[in-house]
Parts: sequence; structure tokens; C-alpha cells
Amino acid sequence: MTEIVTNVGHLRQKRGFSASQLAKVVGVNRQTIYAIEAGTYVPNTAVALKLARALETKVEDLFALADSIPAPELPSETVTLLPGSDALQPGQTVQLCRVNRELVASPPMPVQWYFPPSDAVLTHKSGAAKAKVQIFHPGEEFRNRILIAGCDPGISVLSRHVRMAGVELVLAHRNSSQSLRLLKDGCIHIAGTHLRDDASGESNLPEVSRIFPKESVAVVSFAVWEEGVVTARGNPKEIRGIEDFARPDVRIVNREEGAGARHLLDAELSRLHMSARRVKGYEHTAPGHLPAAWHVQGGLVDCCISTRAAARMLGLGFLPLVSERYDLAVKREHLDLPGVQALFDTLQRSSFRRELESLGGYDAKDAGQRMM
Repeated sequence: MTEIVTNVGHLRQKRGFSASQLAKVVGVNRQTIYAIEAGTYVPNTAVALKLARALETKVEDLFALADSIPAPELPSETVTLLPGSDALQPGQTVQLCRVNRELVASPPMPVQWYFPPSDAVLTHKSGAAKAKVQIFHPGEEFRNRILIAGCDPGISVLSRHVRMAGVELVLAHRNSSQSLRLLKDGCIHIAGTHLRDDASGESNLPEVSRIFPKESVAVVSFAVWEEGVVTARGNPKEIRGIEDFARPDVRIVNREEGAGARHLLDAELSRLHMSARRVKGYEHTAPGHLPAAWHVQGGLVDCCISTRAAARMLGLGFLPLVSERYDLAVKREHLDLPGVQALFDTLQRSSFRRELESLGGYDAKDAGQRMM
């Protein structure tokens, strides 16, 4: 599908229009304006002409074919590092804010020490699977949401980009095996997975074929990522590979059963004919890639199995082991949902791919490609 690059959002803000005001002038709803700005909706000729007239420009200044525009070189600027931040390393991400005349850079917290967004409060449980809640916003139908389970922190990047199309992702943190089980049980819309088949080296498809009936599930690529050994900054223990996990001076944090990272560790131990009993910390688990890397950053352990992106986020060392595909599995009955379609469209957008790849260790050039 040919991608359309749009300049509508930039010009709207430059002209001082709100999305609602522009929508009223053009004769569409606000959600349509957001979808046009996100590139998930291409307007017809009449709407395009009305937009150009309202924004006092030409249609060709609002829309262009992506392949006719060279990838822009990202601008650089000198910033002031927020005092009190841990020593930052090249490759770590920061957030920017203009304070007086200074552009200040602050590293985002990978562990969010604030109350998460909520819709309701639990008031009464009815057995293990049902409960009563009090809803904070009565009348909300929650129909513009897609429930996705997975363990890749990069899904949060997708969530931000999909929101511009008026769709909200509800993210449930589960490992790959748990996510696929939830999808099979009909509890979620999309399952994220990175389960590598040891015999073939293929990512996800053998496991999905084993769990689901033939042609009942579609599998779409999210990204190829690197998974390996995360070490403390500077690798003070001089860890060179999995074989060093057996050293008496090395302690790890593992992932829970069913996690792709644990599957990788077990496969490597088997390949080296090493017993898990020789690995200090094998039974100690962390619930996710960033929590595992956080154990290393905090000095609680010496290393873990996680992704390059998690290591880079915290300024840690990384020893690659495998490149594997992180996929999104969707039941066929959900493929035509507008929110799922908006998600698939977003996966193919260059702006999303650029931001994901900037985290390090992600190759998103095939994002959105149908694998099954």
C-alpha cells in the first residue's frame, strides 16, 4: 500500500486551528481530522480541497507520496542535562522541555512511579473470573479500544502512534505463552509473542500452529529485535556469554516460566550441557524485560536475559545471542475491527518505525507484514 505523508497537523497548528474548529469548517468530525493527520485516513478530493482552502494552502502542500520524499535528517541541538540524573550514556533516550531559555533533557523513568490511568474501581469479586466495578465515567462504551497482551515495552510506542487515529490500546503485561493462551480463550484482541522454535529457528509460527486451528489466526510482524545478556555498565564481571553464568561470583535474575527470554536461557544451557542448578539466581524471576534489566541496573544481580532496547534504555552492557521476530497474533474474527485495522496501518508508517528503531535493537522494516 502506498503511504501518504500529510502536513495537515503542522499547518493546522500553525494557523491556530483546533482539531474541532477545523473539522467544523471542513464538514467532518474531529476524529476524522485526527485520522487524516495520523495518515490512517486519506480524504476524498472534496475534503482535501476544503482542507486546503481552510488552511490557505495547496492540496499538494498538504499531502505527498512517501516514496517521493527523502527521509529527513533528524535535527541536533545542544541541551542541558537535568541535574541529579544518573550518568547518561550515548544511545539512551531523553525527554525534552523548554525551561526559560534552556532546552532541558530528562531521562524518562523506565519504571513508572505514578498511578496508572484507570476507568473503574473493583468493589466486589464473584468467584475467580467475575467482579463488580464502579465506573468513573458512566456512559463510556470503551468501543474504541483494543486489548493487547505481550511483554515487549516497544508496544508503548505503537500505542502512542495509534492514539493519533482515535484508537486506544489497553496494554496487559503477559509473557508470550500467557498471551497466546489469553488469545485462545477469547480474552484479548491481540497477543504479542516471541517464542523461537529450537529445531527450525523460526519465530512464533510453529507455536501458533500448534495451539490454534489452521487458518483461525493471522500473524503480523511487529519487529525483529535482539535478545541477549544484559550486564552492568562497563561489564565489571567480564561476562562473555552464558557459560559464565556458572561462575560462583555471577548472579542472574531469570524470567518466569513461559517467557521467551527464559526459553532462550534454557535452550542455551541445554546447548552447553549446563545444569540450571549451577546458575545462581535461576529461580529468582522478574516479570518483564525492563524489570529484569532494572535488577541489573540497581546492582541486585550481575546479568539477565533481555533485549538490546532494555539495556540501552538503562545504559547497560549487552552481549547479543539471537535476533528474533516479535509478532502480533490476531483471531480472524477481529481482523476487520476498525481499531485493529488502524493498528495495522500504523505499523506500516515510517514515523512509527523510525521512533521504534531509535530505541536500539529493533528492525521494523517489515512491521505490518503478514506472516500467517
